[in-house]
Amino acid sequence: MDRNTILFNSNEKAELQTTEDILKAVYEALDEKGYNAIDQMVGYILSGDPSYITSHNNARNIIRHIERDDLVEELLRAFLKK
Repeated sequence: MDRNTILFNSNEKAELQTTEDILKAVYEALDEKGYNAIDQMVGYILSGDPSYITSHNNARNIIRHIERDDLVEELLRAFLKK
């Protein structure tokens, strides 16, 4: 049995650290596929249904890195500049 350490490099955009980075990546994936990105993202935020987000460029998994309630809170803070 081989017990050597194996490095795993994910193709997923692991470098995405901020909510802004994640939202931009998801927006771009939706836009590339020809969806109305804003409408699709709003649908996801309101319903929690991941089928609103395309799997293109792993966007569906990327957006799941943010809890929806945290996302809404951060969006409100940004909008209200609080």
